[in-house]
Amino acid sequence: MKITKNFNLQEFDCRDGSQVPQEYMHNVTKLCENLQVLREYINKPIIVISGYRSPEYNTKIKGAKKSQHMLAKAADIVVPGMTSLEVRNIILELIKEGKMCKGGVGIYPTFTHYDVRGYNARWGSYKK
Repeated sequence: MKITKNFNLQEFDCRDGSQVPQEYMHNVTKLCENLQVLREYINKPIIVISGYRSPEYNTKIKGAKKSQHMLAKAADIVVPGMTSLEVRNIILELIKEGKMCKGGVGIYPTFTHYDVRGYNARWGSYKK
């Protein structure tokens, strides 16, 4: 099911095979709308490496106890040809400009986390 021009619901299914629960559809829709803004700004594909996580899967991978992934509000993303630092910096600028929703932005060596929690949260560090 297509959510925005460049994102479909299946991209956000949990890695354990479970789908985004119906009660979280509004969350994943908001997330996709914001990722679409990023996609159009950078004009490059965005690969979702982790979207929704079932509580069981989140526990299995030792995710944060209150992870936004369990609410279908978060995505860990990779943009081919860009570092996680570059992606993070663009997201922060788009949030500052009011083009993307305030949320969590985490930086990791191989991916960037973005969520639509509604308030700013920042974490992680970048090392080459």
